[in-house]
Amino acid sequence: MRQFVVIGLGRFGSSIARALSEKDFDVLAIDKDEAQVKAMEGIVSQAVVLDATDEKSLRELGVQDFDTAIVSMGDTVEDSIMITLTLKELGVRQVIVKARGDLHSKILKKVGADRITIPEREMADRLAQSLASPKIFDFIEVSETYGIVEMVVPKRFANKTLSELKLREKYKVSVVAIKRKIPYSKPDGSTDFKEEFIVGPGGDDEVISGDVFILLGRNEDIDKIRKL
Repeated sequence: MRQFVVIGLGRFGSSIARALSEKDFDVLAIDKDEAQVKAMEGIVSQAVVLDATDEKSLRELGVQDFDTAIVSMGDTVEDSIMITLTLKELGVRQVIVKARGDLHSKILKKVGADRITIPEREMADRLAQSLASPKIFDFIEVSETYGIVEMVVPKRFANKTLSELKLREKYKVSVVAIKRKIPYSKPDGSTDFKEEFIVGPGGDDEVISGDVFILLGRNEDIDKIRKL
């Protein structure tokens, strides 16, 4: 079974760790905040309080034996860069990192990040699979059979709660986040849109027409939703 280490257990990191665990993947969750770690105990395979900038501690923990690392640090840009560099030097095959902007993204690529994600906005650089369907914006390969995709929700899902949709029950996929454009009035009286990011949505969250799902699941199951 493929193994994942998630470093940084803020809203994005904890949501990814939880979703991967729900798919029965082996997940090691790391954060230096004890409260964040305790919140993941019993959900992931192992949750550890650790300063991930310490290479010796990461090595002793055996992080180098994991297939994929997801770095989701909300504190400082410097920490995410150092952790990414350390993970690659330790030999982690795939390192996916949350970036805070274009400059941060460029630096992360320079130090060896295999994949950059910027959850707060739509990514400009789409992977090849996104071209296969206009409904899919982005795709991250988790394993040969699993992936994380960003896609427009089918029209038939609109005005229903996640509990009503029963996506996990019917399609065996997990909703990691919902991205939504919210209209607002500018000082000059014109209307513009800002992006809202609902990470780890609950069953009572309602889906609105035009929403974008970030889904985790088997490729064949996600494809069933794409065809709706």
